Amino acid sequence: MDWFTAPDYWMSRLVFQRALAAVYLVAFLTAALQFRALIGERGMLPVPRFVERVPFKRAPSLFHLHYTDRFFAVCAWAGCAVSAALLAGLDSRLPLWGGMLLWLVPWALYLSIVNVGQTWYGFGWESLLLEVGFLAVFLGNDEVAPPILVLFLLRWILFRVEFGAGLIKMRGDECWRKLTCLDHHHETQPMPGPLSWFFHHLPGPLHRVEVAANHFTQLAVPFLLFTPQPVATAAASLMIVTQLWLVLSGNFSWLNWITIVLALSAVEFPSDPPSVPDAPLWYEVVVLAVAALLVGLSYQPVRNMISRRQIMNRSFDPLHLVNTYGAFGSVSRVRYEVIVEGTADDVPREDSDWREYEFKGKPGDPRHWPRQFAPYHLRLDWMMWFAALSPAYAGSWFGALVERLLENDRDTLKLLRRSPFPPDAPPRFVRARLFRYRYTTWRELRETGACWERTYVREYLPPTRLMEVAQRP
Repeated sequence: MDWFTAPDYWMSRLVFQRALAAVYLVAFLTAALQFRALIGERGMLPVPRFVERVPFKRAPSLFHLHYTDRFFAVCAWAGCAVSAALLAGLDSRLPLWGGMLLWLVPWALYLSIVNVGQTWYGFGWESLLLEVGFLAVFLGNDEVAPPILVLFLLRWILFRVEFGAGLIKMRGDECWRKLTCLDHHHETQPMPGPLSWFFHHLPGPLHRVEVAANHFTQLAVPFLLFTPQPVATAAASLMIVTQLWLVLSGNFSWLNWITIVLALSAVEFPSDPPSVPDAPLWYEVVVLAVAALLVGLSYQPVRNMISRRQIMNRSFDPLHLVNTYGAFGSVSRVRYEVIVEGTADDVPREDSDWREYEFKGKPGDPRHWPRQFAPYHLRLDWMMWFAALSPAYAGSWFGALVERLLENDRDTLKLLRRSPFPPDAPPRFVRARLFRYRYTTWRELRETGACWERTYVREYLPPTRLMEVAQRP
């Protein structure tokens, strides 16, 4: 069938596949280096406890069949290895069916991780990676030209990501409609980056231009993805530029990067496509069946997207095949941070020697300038931002975090930038306090060298010792 493939997009496919493999690699590396403290056998939200109460059909995962920390590590590092192989182009050296099976491996492994990851994996970019990764299985390799239907479905994902995010803003916080959200967002976003302070101090009129440009890119440009070239390439390129602006302004894990990867699939790169044989019949049948399935599954996401009660970042099937997306429907005006401290004193008093735990990404010491971590994802740091918004967000894991700090748990301490206590001398008590943070002004930065100014608000968790944590239900 001549209409089935688009030879002019062979370079687009190549760039898309290699970029997607790089995102997969980061995702598996993040899982391999952080899982023990988060969801391991002695983690804050252990996988064995989760699979006992959640059936396989609700959360399909290899770890329903077997779980040990060693087995999880094998799966995560195997994901890294396969992703690296795909990044190096191994799929192009295999027969068509072999390349498809190779792309299926990281999807199945990462699905297994996400479906037992609980709170730590409850972010939209997890489902987005799985949805895009599933489609990548059917994009083919050098033996066939890229299928038009798969390219169309990739644009359909990109449309839902951008248009859904635009709608959630217009229906949400009024500051998006007033073009004033960026007066606050760079300061109150979950994890600021090294340039966020400077973005916050841009002139007010430029913030209005930023918001207006964002609305245009998310509410108007997505429709141009389905127009002929070169208009579709121009639309995708504008989205890429917008996403790179967001990359510079904060740490949003791989959300921006996976969106850029999606946009690359819509860019028609000037090249001479190689001559390849027609796609085999079995391949055409498989692609047509998958396309029909995904179109059918799109009903719920579309219904949600056009609903006045639109929700963000929701999966409608346990395989995360078609999802709904959105971000920052509301923007905080004030930044709060939970500061965790410990003391070795036998009796905790206000004048005790309280020492602060330093996290890698979340604000702590006002003099520590934020660093760039994205696309690597610091899961604990992100959830600490939610904990500051409301203790309800931390109810399932904060007590376990405190318990492991009181034990000087090695895996937990690896998630931090620095522990104030030596490995053989854990604290006797740990407490948490809530502070209000704001960016310093240019003058304050010059005088103090601090990018933040913080003010004590209230007690978040009273001084707690190990026995007290263990006795809690």
